[in-house]
Amino acid sequence: MDIGICVPSHVGDIDYVVRAEALGYSHAWLADSQMIWSDCYAALALAADRTSTINLGTGVAITGTRPAAVNAAGIATINAIAPGRTFFGVGAGNTAMRIMGLPPHRLAQFEEYLKELRPLLRGEEAMMAHKGQEIPIKHVMPDKGFVNFEDEIPLYVSGFGPKSLALAGRFGDGAVLAMPKSPAIMENVWAMIEAGAPADFNRSDFYTTALVAMIVRETDEAVDSERIRHECGAMVMASFHYAYDQWRNFGHQPPNSLADHWDDYTALLSTFPEDRIHQRIHLGHNCWVIPEEEQFVNADTIQATCMIGTQEELIDQVRDLDEAGLDQIMNLPSFDPRFEVLESIGEKIIPFV
Repeated sequence: MDIGICVPSHVGDIDYVVRAEALGYSHAWLADSQMIWSDCYAALALAADRTSTINLGTGVAITGTRPAAVNAAGIATINAIAPGRTFFGVGAGNTAMRIMGLPPHRLAQFEEYLKELRPLLRGEEAMMAHKGQEIPIKHVMPDKGFVNFEDEIPLYVSGFGPKSLALAGRFGDGAVLAMPKSPAIMENVWAMIEAGAPADFNRSDFYTTALVAMIVRETDEAVDSERIRHECGAMVMASFHYAYDQWRNFGHQPPNSLADHWDDYTALLSTFPEDRIHQRIHLGHNCWVIPEEEQFVNADTIQATCMIGTQEELIDQVRDLDEAGLDQIMNLPSFDPRFEVLESIGEKIIPFV
């Protein structure tokens, strides 16, 4: 099993990626959300310049904020700096779009985007839809050192439901998943991916990654100890952020794990002006828990949204997921204690999985 890191893109935090490489992490996925973090391509370029073995890419780039040609050129530029270890993760981008008061791409838009993107990542000609026309486009000087298409850029498609996972099977070299609640669920995930895959699809050639906050618990430590709350609280609240967007925009009820806190959470957000509520929902997203939201980080919500266990428990869980076909766990702890978590997983988990 590979263990990677998801990184809130920060041009002043490249030491984190450098240290991850030294500890044996396989991938660094730099997140893309213009109204929250640094530009992911700027941060990737800095990381590429200071590393030599860790795989680098977007975690994930957003279809609604950049045309396919722009994303393809951006990641091919990184591939020129870090040849053969660059990948491209892509998704419709709930947070990146919602924080601007806009909807993420719908499934049909996402499909058209992937159809255009796939050949561009190979340096081939693609058909760009524009005002009812289809225009053939390609990078016209790929051999002059501006970009690198010679070394393959794997395409990893983010998907959480059957239709988006089918698109991952159709267009992708891999998929970015929600963390399966059990290894048995991976078989359902595979079925969704294979529903869109070509006839010659081979599971062993398709790379699967799941995002989670994985924290090593001491033997006698409570799952909601102050330390664990500090290390994974941002991931807990990211689940609230997403659930609120689904509730606010589509009327979807929150998952059972958040239901007991839903009235209090929605009441808290109702105090914010409606015309700027989109700015408030994702405040601190995947970095910090803002003080008034600390009340929602407890044993139940931690266990429902994060991967917490003793060293032995986590090693067993990782091995079981590996056997079920998950190739990588992408770890995203809270921002302030990120180095402590990086060292803990690097010492206690990576050498044994």
